[in-house]
Amino acid sequence: MGWSGGVGLAVLGLLAVSLRLAGGNPDAKRLYDDLLSNYNRLIRPVANNTDTITVKMGLKLSQLVDLDLKNQILTTNLWVETEWRDDKLRWDPDEYGGVEEIYVPSENIWLPDLILYNNADGNYHITTMTKATLYHHGLVKWEPPAIFKSSCDIDVRYFPFDEQTCWLKFGSWTFDGFQIDLVHIHAIPDSDHVEQGIDLTEYYINVEWDILRVPAERHVEVYPCCPEPYPDIFFYLKIRRKPLFYVVNLIIPCVGIFYLSILVFYLPAQSGEKTALAIAILVSQTLYFTLVIEVIPATSLTLPLLGRYLLFSMVLIAVSVCLATIVLNLHYRKPSTHRMPTWVRRILIQKMPGILLMRVPKQVVKASNGMRRSKYLRQSDPALAELAECEPVSGGGGGSSGGLMAQDKLNGQLRNHLDSIFSGFQKLIAGTAQQAVQVRKLPFVVEKTIHNILFIKTHIQRQDEFDAEDQDWGIVAMVLDRLFLWIFGAAAVVGSFMILTESPSLFETTEPIDVKFSKIGQEDSSRVVTSLA
Repeated sequence: MGWSGGVGLAVLGLLAVSLRLAGGNPDAKRLYDDLLSNYNRLIRPVANNTDTITVKMGLKLSQLVDLDLKNQILTTNLWVETEWRDDKLRWDPDEYGGVEEIYVPSENIWLPDLILYNNADGNYHITTMTKATLYHHGLVKWEPPAIFKSSCDIDVRYFPFDEQTCWLKFGSWTFDGFQIDLVHIHAIPDSDHVEQGIDLTEYYINVEWDILRVPAERHVEVYPCCPEPYPDIFFYLKIRRKPLFYVVNLIIPCVGIFYLSILVFYLPAQSGEKTALAIAILVSQTLYFTLVIEVIPATSLTLPLLGRYLLFSMVLIAVSVCLATIVLNLHYRKPSTHRMPTWVRRILIQKMPGILLMRVPKQVVKASNGMRRSKYLRQSDPALAELAECEPVSGGGGGSSGGLMAQDKLNGQLRNHLDSIFSGFQKLIAGTAQQAVQVRKLPFVVEKTIHNILFIKTHIQRQDEFDAEDQDWGIVAMVLDRLFLWIFGAAAVVGSFMILTESPSLFETTEPIDVKFSKIGQEDSSRVVTSLA
């Protein structure tokens, strides 16, 4: 009986405590009933109708959710800090058990109709109605959370090294400046500018954007319809993109594909793959452009930096296809269809190889001065070196007569050589000197042999000259390849540097302030450092 009686008393004690907690603070309940029993939330809470309510407003940024470049919409997660004085919500704490503050539903009291003017969503006002804090001297504080979608003028001229300045305009939709005076919660007297206009202490660091500045400015507008002033507050967000993702996934592949076009002019023309390589690069760049265009903001006001670079690279790649075709046309020209002009030989064979640091055989350069190319081709062949010693040299206007004289000289030398051999042979057979004075006629076989030798010599000479001029066309194509290689290499480097370094944000040394002021960001950084240690 004693143990069961003790348990019963304990249960009764717990029930009594529970009933007391369920009943709450009777002084606060009585205060709540007294304040709101005759309160009208639809009427502006002033003692005199001509009085002005000063509403102080501030923003506490929690998260930069998204910046939609195509639709130009900034999505932010904010806490709206507002406070004002309500003359109808005053009380003496001594009369209510020392209660100095009380929390009441915001739906039951008067609220300033502050809306986002540059709203890009269906809800212009705050939809989450949290409780407001009432103080005994009439001060009301209300800090509801809200997700705002505001319109933002996007400048994509330097994408992806861009900086954006977005703003949120808050003001009263119904009341003018004589009824509600809207000021910043941290405003300095006689100043409408607040440098740190948005609180970043509870901000979650964004992975794509850095916050550079968050100033706020108070403006007073006078519309043509009404003589009353309408105050508003602009909260600015100056943000800078973190370009690492776009550099790794967009710019480096694009630059790499573009620089492959330079190899088109390094590939020998006889490989037969020059145009195939150029067209393959052009197709890959075009397909890559279709992927990038989904990321680049769709605007007709200006062309983004990355778009300009892609356009520049595609134009140069298309030009490389045309030039590769021209080089192949020159390489496969034949002397039977095309005669090389003198100025082409003088410029592209004599002068340009030295300028372009090319190693061209010396006999090729000397032959362009008027000497027969076949001589130098035969000199490279030991089997034909003996014939090259008797080859004619053409020069000036008497080249044709000199060639005929040299040919007659060669025929005479061959005949005299054969006559001496035959004469000695006859002397050995006859053994008499009388036959030496007889006029001998060469046998038919010897005459036929001499004719065939001269025919072979002439054919080889013409074939050598044909091959020499054919080789000259190949050298012209090779020189043009090297010339285009230098030009395209310089154009690629200079163009890439000029376009990609055009953005001023690349050389800006402004440090982001979100890491500096965000307590959450500092805690995350210290946690990462601790885990690495």
